[in-house]
Amino acid sequence: MTSIVFMGTPAFSAPILRMLVDEGYNVLAVVTQPDRPVGRKKVLTPPPVKEEALKLNLPIIQPTKLKGSEELGQIVKLNADIIVTAAFGQILPKELLDAPKLGCINVHASLLPAYRGGAPIHQSIIDGQEKTGVTIMYMEEKLDAGDIIAQSEISIEHNDDTGMLFDKLSKVGSDLLKGTLPSIISGTNNRLKQDESLVTFARNISREQERIDWEKSALQVHNQIRGLHPWPVTYTILEEQTVKIWKADTINTHTKEQPGTVVKIESDYFIVQTGFEEAIRVNELQPAGKKKMSAEDYLRGVGSKLRIGDTFE
Repeated sequence: MTSIVFMGTPAFSAPILRMLVDEGYNVLAVVTQPDRPVGRKKVLTPPPVKEEALKLNLPIIQPTKLKGSEELGQIVKLNADIIVTAAFGQILPKELLDAPKLGCINVHASLLPAYRGGAPIHQSIIDGQEKTGVTIMYMEEKLDAGDIIAQSEISIEHNDDTGMLFDKLSKVGSDLLKGTLPSIISGTNNRLKQDESLVTFARNISREQERIDWEKSALQVHNQIRGLHPWPVTYTILEEQTVKIWKADTINTHTKEQPGTVVKIESDYFIVQTGFEEAIRVNELQPAGKKKMSAEDYLRGVGSKLRIGDTFE
């Protein structure tokens, strides 16, 4: 029976772990990030992969940092046939990359060589891409630069957000790995070098990327909002207060106000000017110090003083 060490952290990774167990692979251990404080009350919360590993009664290793750690030696000593990673969140040291007999395999949520890095799903939506997918690849020391074994492509729909696409690609990745692992184990798999001339990157999302630039087109603003939903969420500024914008739609209208200006208010939504004489309809938001709410609830409550002509910075 092929032995595997699985390394992953977010919800994207959990179905892939369960597939490996369901298919009868010997999962020796699950390596995931440490528990983190979550929410306003900073409740210490395990990552989704740890929760899945607990359900499956699998050994769990949670290194703060792999390189030079005691946990690194512990993983190497497991002498696994394969290491499978899926959005683990740390770079694997060479010592670990060289340890498994059949190599280290990564399930990456993009069609490499496009979108190497830690936020490929977010970035593909922000950039307005029409398709994405999953790549199964060999790992090497350079970030997401290893040989491609297999890929599967899907369309990005107009209203897909990052959460929706995470769920879709998790299923795609699980199915693709399931179909690819037998050939990796038998040594009959394909192996294609990446074309370095086609490489693009998707770095982890910065705070600067979260702020809405109202000078951009309505479609670009819409893509930014859905690309950062449900995390980390876009924001803007109104009267020196931060307002998070959770959901919005593009609309067919032409207005000529300053970008960021509120140009229309209805009972259940309001419309904000963007660049290029376009606008978006805000449907869900979160004022400073409040929970997220529908635009209707906002306009009935804390946002009742919002007026046409008010401007988001």
